[in-house]
Formats: sequence, C-alpha cells, structure tokens
Amino acid sequence: MPPQLPAGGAAAAAAATASDRLTLPAPFSQIPFYPLRYPHPSPIHPLPHLTSSLNRNKSERNSVSSQDSPRITLWAKREDHSSPLAASGNKYRKLEYIVPDILNSHNTSNNNGNKVTTLVTEGAIQSNHTVQVAAVASSLCLDSLVLLHENTGAGLRTTTDRASFLRTGNVQLCKLLDAEVRIVPPGDDSAVVEDDLVGPVKVLEELRGRGKVPYWIPSGASLHPLGGLGYARCAFEIAAQEKSILSLSVSGGGGGGRFDYIFVACGSGSTLAGLIAGFKLLEKTEAIIQNNGRLLPPRRVIGILTSPTKPRAYHEERILRLARATAGLIGLDPERDITPDDVRLDHRFVGAAYGLFDPQTKAALETLAHVDGVVVDPVYTGKVLRGMMHWVAEGEIVKDWSARVGAQGISGVDEVNVLFMHTGGQSALGAYADI
Repeated sequence: MPPQLPAGGAAAAAAATASDRLTLPAPFSQIPFYPLRYPHPSPIHPLPHLTSSLNRNKSERNSVSSQDSPRITLWAKREDHSSPLAASGNKYRKLEYIVPDILNSHNTSNNNGNKVTTLVTEGAIQSNHTVQVAAVASSLCLDSLVLLHENTGAGLRTTTDRASFLRTGNVQLCKLLDAEVRIVPPGDDSAVVEDDLVGPVKVLEELRGRGKVPYWIPSGASLHPLGGLGYARCAFEIAAQEKSILSLSVSGGGGGGRFDYIFVACGSGSTLAGLIAGFKLLEKTEAIIQNNGRLLPPRRVIGILTSPTKPRAYHEERILRLARATAGLIGLDPERDITPDDVRLDHRFVGAAYGLFDPQTKAALETLAHVDGVVVDPVYTGKVLRGMMHWVAEGEIVKDWSARVGAQGISGVDEVNVLFMHTGGQSALGAYADI
C-alpha cells in the first residue's frame, strides 16, 4: 500500500496536481505526491542541426533517398530544467513520490513515533543522485549524509587529477548543500550495503546512536518501493506535451503526432522502468478513447545501458521487475500488462567501465554542443546521445519502424519523432578535467 500523505503535504500535493494539469487514472492519481519541480512540465525542444546532420548521414550510409524512408526528427526532454533545486535532473521526479513517505515515517514502528531527521544515500564519487537527495533534505529542513564509494566505477581510477575529482563537481555541491560527505575507500566495511532495501546497517546504527532518525534511500532511488512512480507520471506528461509541440514540428512532416521512440539512460533502472509502466497504462487509456480503431505501433522506450559491470540479461530482469512493481501500484496487472518484450536495452555503448569517459561518448557530447548548443554529461546522457545518434545514422530506427508499421498494415507516416531524455548530470563535468 502506498503511504498516506502527511499533514502539511496534502495542500502541496493538490497544488502540484492542479499545476501540471495531468489527468491520471485511479489508483495512480490517488498516490501521495510532493512537488519538487516547477509547476509546469520540463521543456521539450527540437534538435534541428543534429536532426539534419544525422538524416543526411543516414541517407549517405544506407543509400536511401529521402523519398524512400521517413524523416527522423530529434527532440530533447529537458529534465535538467525541471526543478529550482540544485543540479536538476531525473531523481527529483522519483523523490516527489518518496517525500510523503519520508514525512510519514514517524508513524512506523522502526522510528518509535520520532520524525525523520536525516536522509542517507550512496553513490559513486560524482553521483548526481546524491546531490539531489542533499538538495531535497535542505528543502525539507533535514540533515543528509551521502556515502561516496571510491571503487564504484572508473571515474576516479582513470582521472588525471585525482585530488580534483574528489573535491569538485558533485562532491563540491553536496558539501555546499550542507550534506555530511563520507568518501568510502575500497575495503571499508563500515558503509557496506548488504541489502539495498535495508541500507548500510552500521552507518544507520551509528546515526541512531547519535540521536538521529535516519531514512535510507537506495542508490538512484530505484529499489525504493515508490522509485518508479515519478517516470510513470512523466509518460503522461510527455503525452500531454505531444499534442501541442508536435503540431509545430520544424520539419513540417506528417508524423503520427507523438514521440515514437524515447531514448533514456539505464543505470539503477527505475527511470526506464517507470516510463515503460507509464506508457503501457497510457496506451490502454488511448485504446479506450479511440475505441480500438487503427493505432500506430506502441511508443518504443529504448534504454541505453551505462555500465558493463553486469550482463544485459541481469539488467533486463531488473528492469522487468521494477516496471512490474510500478505497474501494480498504478492500476495495471503486472504480469499480463508488462512483458519481457517491453524491455528494450542496448548494451553497445557502455564503454569499458561505468563513469569512464570514452572517446566515442566524448565525440557525441562535443557534436551536440557544437551544432545545437546543448551540453550533456559524460556518464549517462552522453552515452544515450551516442546510442541515439547511432540508431539514426545507421538506419536502425527506419528498419525497426518499417517492420512495425508494415506488420500493422499502416502507410503514409512520413516522419518519425525521436525523444532524447536529458536527465541532467552536467554538474559533474567540472571533475572531468579531460573534457
């Protein structure tokens, strides 16, 4: 059962629901929600120069004329412009559904009627998630403690300026936000997380011994029971934006009036899983509205893996599990409505290690900055950008789209709209001295 909204949070939740004008079906609409973002959707805008360049490359590489294949138009969903809080990015959407539970946790037996005083989380040295948790703690007048693991990823190991990597970027922001920052060296068992749902037992016991009441948020907020709800909600936001934005398409094409492909990073997993569940619920709603008439193929959400530490099958199972958990909360049948076919992961762009800024990702990052003036990060969105560019330039989207619309006997769709989920992370750029 989702937590009940605490006293003082009901007005905020009502204001949030009214301000973003989303119509969510029950029971999704009844889940407590605490606004951390602006009272309007994060913007979506076209990437005109990257679009032109990649469409040209697609035709040249595949010897296909513009008359023979649909034009692909690229757009960016700017989650890095979604909140007034520090280092805006995708974690704030997740935390909007977790905050009511934080404020309600004094009612649980674990806290013996005492209100939470301290948010505790963990991540790699340049974790974006930890900054956003620290910012939320500040906004709620709570303390925060972040555990930054030296042995997570290759960023620290491969940097040419170790001292700078340990003090700049997101580390600097966490400290500015008054978080207690602990750098955890390899072999230090004091902050070991044996169970993601339980957290680092020794650290939490230490805080309780100091009179604190800690609340554990797993890395990336993905394994929190409510972690997928934010991006299930985002699916409805994207659908609402489609109606006005795509009628103003810069290319003037006759697309289906929606975003057909959505590319997003897959790290801890609940951003992707939430989108999968949210779009599945949305598609069921759309099918009812359109009376089961001729529909385009479902929107395809493609996750770009950002770490090679686990095989793709491991991530596929994890995403399926997270998507089904979210589906059960928002009114879907987890087993029937969410299937393995809904989980689309591409592992070709992970590079040699998590957090390692490889030359191909650097080239993609520089390309977007040079042609459209948009900056992405080296760990997540840079790899998503690289993957999306590959799918367009190599004709993989056209091939996939043609097969799907052909199977449904649909013709006359001459534009495919592709959405790049910019989930933030630029605050870590300062630590990557080689950029």
